[in-house]
Amino acid sequence: MASATSAEAVGATPALRRLYTIRFVFAAAWAALLLVSGSELTVGTRLLLFLYPAFDVVAAVVDARSARADGPVKGLYTNIAVSSLAAVGIAVAGTSGIADVLRVWGTWAVVSGLVQLLVGVARRPMGGQWAMILSGGISVLAGATFIRSATQNDPSLTTLAGYATLGGIFFLVSAIRLSRSTGRG
Repeated sequence: MASATSAEAVGATPALRRLYTIRFVFAAAWAALLLVSGSELTVGTRLLLFLYPAFDVVAAVVDARSARADGPVKGLYTNIAVSSLAAVGIAVAGTSGIADVLRVWGTWAVVSGLVQLLVGVARRPMGGQWAMILSGGISVLAGATFIRSATQNDPSLTTLAGYATLGGIFFLVSAIRLSRSTGRG
């Protein structure tokens, strides 16, 4: 049974590597667009804020379809639900103000970070997952920081660009590590 699981992991690795690379490109582009748009809640900025968790939903659906092991798939389904709620919550919060956006974003970062951490641990046998595990842990801490920053006098959205950039870098590192572990197999 262990060899069947490792064979499935090897089969899922190229799809996961592509997905991680796409997630890196998206995160980098998204962060740049957020920085350019500034910290005002314009219609464009609110759309951009909605797109990040919505893209996470799409990526988790693609990931779940390519995954074959039960453990990560359950975590991915949880991530789909959490990110869907976050997208809606951010859309609603965007009409109230930056502080509310940061509260919703922070809550999403904490919960989805925990899920990412658990999925990364479940996928450790695939290799290349230490960056996802670390990213999940950092997401939890960053989420708490976003929630706390919502209480400041002049909260800013620009910190979200740094969060997305760092997350994208972790996806790129995982894609590279998956390439190396596949090459050795």
